[in-house]
Amino acid sequence: MTINQPSQTGTNLLQTALAKPYHYRRSGRYYLRLRPQGTATGFFTLSLRTTDKATAMTISKDILTTLKAYHFDNPEATWDELRERLIDIAESCLTMAHGDSSLVAYEMINDEHHEALREASAKMPLSVNQQRAVGKALEIIEAAQERLEGRPGKLVGIVEGLKAEACSTSVALSPSLSVLPSEPFTFKALSALYLDEHKEHAGEGTHRDVKSSCKTIAEILGDLDLRTHTREDMKTLKAKLSVGRSVSTVSKILGTLSTVMKWAVNNDYLTKALTEGLKPTKGAESSREAFSQDQVKALMAHAKTRPVDSWQRWALSLGVITGGRIEELRQLTKADVKQVAGVWVIDINRDNGKTAKTKNALRVIPLTDGAYGFDLQAFLEFVDKADSRLFTLGAGQFSGVLNGTLRDVLGLKADRTQTFHSLRHSLAGAMKAAEVPVGTAESILGHASGSISYDLYGAGSAVEVTRMAEALKTALL
Repeated sequence: MTINQPSQTGTNLLQTALAKPYHYRRSGRYYLRLRPQGTATGFFTLSLRTTDKATAMTISKDILTTLKAYHFDNPEATWDELRERLIDIAESCLTMAHGDSSLVAYEMINDEHHEALREASAKMPLSVNQQRAVGKALEIIEAAQERLEGRPGKLVGIVEGLKAEACSTSVALSPSLSVLPSEPFTFKALSALYLDEHKEHAGEGTHRDVKSSCKTIAEILGDLDLRTHTREDMKTLKAKLSVGRSVSTVSKILGTLSTVMKWAVNNDYLTKALTEGLKPTKGAESSREAFSQDQVKALMAHAKTRPVDSWQRWALSLGVITGGRIEELRQLTKADVKQVAGVWVIDINRDNGKTAKTKNALRVIPLTDGAYGFDLQAFLEFVDKADSRLFTLGAGQFSGVLNGTLRDVLGLKADRTQTFHSLRHSLAGAMKAAEVPVGTAESILGHASGSISYDLYGAGSAVEVTRMAEALKTALL
């Protein structure tokens, strides 16, 4: 941010009404120029840190809103008025959607905003309430930076704290205690906080499944106060869940319970989570069965009978040699087929509105030329001729056609014990039989807690991609 010399009358941009903002572009990058009304001097020139016009206009609008948010031109502003503005700003920072370009831009903008507020606090004749608002605003900006890194907890706490103060009273509530002490802290209330924090970091399907499990748990636990829950309460919940549900379903729901409760302890909502060891240990295996090697070979033999421009040929082949989830493959674009460290891969990402099950699902998967007869060169020619998306059918049709083909080719039963997803189990089994290290197999399947996606183009990416490629060759060739 460049601050030009203030006018001789001492006009301060943060204390006066603003003239109409002026946008301009230099060397491809957008800038915003602001000045007080009635003077040609004392203006700010602010780089918007982007070459994209739409992103620049969005950032500009947010900056203008923020500059007016603190009532710097009104020393009589009450704390209640200032707090309402702070809530609006914090909620906007928490819920705003971002693309790659705006993430980078807002990280820089927030740094400059933080510096400008500290300068205002040090140099401006602010009232006690205004100084209090600046202090809280600095906390919001620092928490907003963490949210841009995928850690929204602190910002959630600030919003809850400001809102709790608005409802209460002379005694401020702890940011983590959004429920009044006299009210039970139910699983319904807790899971709502959990889901809100994680909604932007999980795929749509995963979020839907977790929400469904949380609803089931909440209905059984009812008004139980989790701050005083006992082990017997958890055992009773398990017993009720087991009525009319398969062991694998109970295990899945209890897994969600454990995750939410541990998150609550880690974020200071609860002091204890008595969920350890609840999940069933027998009969909880997945009902999905892997395909045998003969079935996989038969499927690939069928795929090779399809024309080289047939999308079914390549969708089936990718399922076999990468273990990709059906929706991951359906969303692939030309740009997602690339070389990393000299290895051809498919890139599972969330670019341009694509979804992924979890953050760990974001990964690259090497393409193994010759695996079950897979022809890499023919596939690359298919990719080259595609417009943008490799596969153009909607989710329902794409899944329906591929699973129908599996049933026809392999004569499968209609009980869904073997589906397209079973190809993931087949690849996992092949890697296990080839004694591929667990960490490498997890990176390929998108299960790893420390996924390659976190360092995809960093210093270690070449080694990791090469290791994955070699592992797949060992398992598939």
